[in-house]
Amino acid sequence: MSDVPEYQYSESGTLCHVAYLVKPLQRVLGPLRPGLRVLDMGCGNGVLSGWLQSQGCSVVGVDPSPSGIVSARRNYPEVRFEETVITRDLAEDLDEEPFDLVISTEVVEHLYAPRDWAIAGFRALKPGGMLVGTTPYHGYLKNLAVVLSGKFDSHVSPLWDGGHIKFWSPATLEALYAEAGFVDITWRGAGRLPWLYKSMVMRGLRPH
Repeated sequence: MSDVPEYQYSESGTLCHVAYLVKPLQRVLGPLRPGLRVLDMGCGNGVLSGWLQSQGCSVVGVDPSPSGIVSARRNYPEVRFEETVITRDLAEDLDEEPFDLVISTEVVEHLYAPRDWAIAGFRALKPGGMLVGTTPYHGYLKNLAVVLSGKFDSHVSPLWDGGHIKFWSPATLEALYAEAGFVDITWRGAGRLPWLYKSMVMRGLRPH
């Protein structure tokens, strides 16, 4: 089997490419207290990690992309970045104290083993800690609209190397969180009109 081409991250960037996520994320996260320990799972070129660090958080970012980690380390030298895949033992491999927050934006839709992602987030958190994940939204009305618009093929993009391989609804993503042990699971839409959302932001808590 040939290797999947690596996604090439730019040398720098801003949050503008995910601007539609910023406000929903801020509503879910609430105030970020100084010293909040954060794990950014799937940090890409480190833009979100860098922003969190600028808010006073202590951040560790991980991503399997060599170009992403090179860019992240260059642009945000005060943040710890590691080139690694997400496994269930991620927290142990990082040799870090438990985190207050695990955040993972637009990652879980790319994974063959999403349960590893959810369990990694759960194990990395201290009791009472929060996992916040975002992923493209797929609900009945949006799915119907995609089909009726004739854009189904381009939407699922089967020819996109390294593209989306899982298509999550709120119900299926909530089930993934619950199976990993999370409680008090809530979500909100991000981007576009209600029920035609571009993405969703889901939060779950590790029980005390």
